[in-house]
Amino acid sequence: MSSISQRFALTALTITITAVLAGAAYVRISEAEATPSAVDTPAAAVDVKPAREQVIHDQREYSGRLEAVENVQIRPQVSGTITQVHFDDGSLVEAGDVLFTIDPRPYKAAVARARAELAAAKARAVYTANELARAKRLLAQNAIARKDFEQRRNAAGVASAQRQAAEAALAAAELDLEHTKIVAPVSGRVSRAEVTVGNYVVSGGSSGPLTTLVSVDKVYASFDVDEQSFLSFVLPSTLGGGPTARVTMGLSSESGYPRVGKVASVDNRLDTASGTIRVRAVFENRDGMLIPGLYARILLSSGIERNAVLVEETAIGTDQDKRYVLVVDENARTVYREVRLGALRQGMRVVEAGLQPGERVVVNGLQRVRPGDPVVASEVELREGARLADVGHDSGPHSITRNAS
Repeated sequence: MSSISQRFALTALTITITAVLAGAAYVRISEAEATPSAVDTPAAAVDVKPAREQVIHDQREYSGRLEAVENVQIRPQVSGTITQVHFDDGSLVEAGDVLFTIDPRPYKAAVARARAELAAAKARAVYTANELARAKRLLAQNAIARKDFEQRRNAAGVASAQRQAAEAALAAAELDLEHTKIVAPVSGRVSRAEVTVGNYVVSGGSSGPLTTLVSVDKVYASFDVDEQSFLSFVLPSTLGGGPTARVTMGLSSESGYPRVGKVASVDNRLDTASGTIRVRAVFENRDGMLIPGLYARILLSSGIERNAVLVEETAIGTDQDKRYVLVVDENARTVYREVRLGALRQGMRVVEAGLQPGERVVVNGLQRVRPGDPVVASEVELREGARLADVGHDSGPHSITRNAS
């Protein structure tokens, strides 16, 4: 047999053996697939909690800043040298307290001069009035020329006007003298003295403030509200007849929203660039901790109650851009439920759609099971936070949406 024939025979034998082995393997795999597994997948142990339905008040959380109700820049109304500063930097003052004294001596002299001029004007007015009365009697007797009578009447009118001008000059001089004592127009906390004793100050709006004064008994908290929240919460309250929006506040160092206030004013237009409108709430400042400029967390609450379904935050899974929960059905198997989420409160999430009250939701062991898996469900208690009400309400938890000003 030639070498070519031998190689051909060897190749044919190899192909035949390979085909036989492949067929045998296919038969074994098919038989293995056709044979049912002797051991079923064990049911995973999971914790479940029933979806809870509660009455809530929708809320929105905003960031804001505190502002003084009254903010006064103290400026001199007369020019002169500062002779005394009557307050300590940062102290509390009452309305009417003297803050600065400007050298009063030039203004006392001006008052004395004005009084002297007024006395002279009064004397002239009396003299010209007597002359006019005598001229009237003489004119009735045809003992004086008409021209002389008119001159005396004119002199009496001029003297009367000069007296009024002197009285006004004296009032202005006395007012300037009064302004040498710069007093607090409102009660509040004063800033530092920007001008010290011995400096000359000039009156007018162009001069810098001597100090600033802010009221402390009440403060404003200003924040920007989105259009939807404005239409839902604020506008019905401001129009009257609708539910009253409730405002609570907490400082960055405080837990929750312990301070209760009310909406004081709403801007007259919505900013189309940001889609927000400026709202200002007023709060009592009994403990003096509310200082203008501080950061404030504002919680705006609707006055309308509604029913909502709440679940544990740990029960919510992520499926690409979707959110879901696994529900245990009556056959002890997990069911996939896509949900639309609302706000978060103390670990409980409001579910707006996709879940019914009372359905058992997997809250622990979500990573160990897939939709359709059998499970051994152990029901656990709802967290205590789900039973608590937010500050100012007794009807249950509230949905919160965060918005940054």
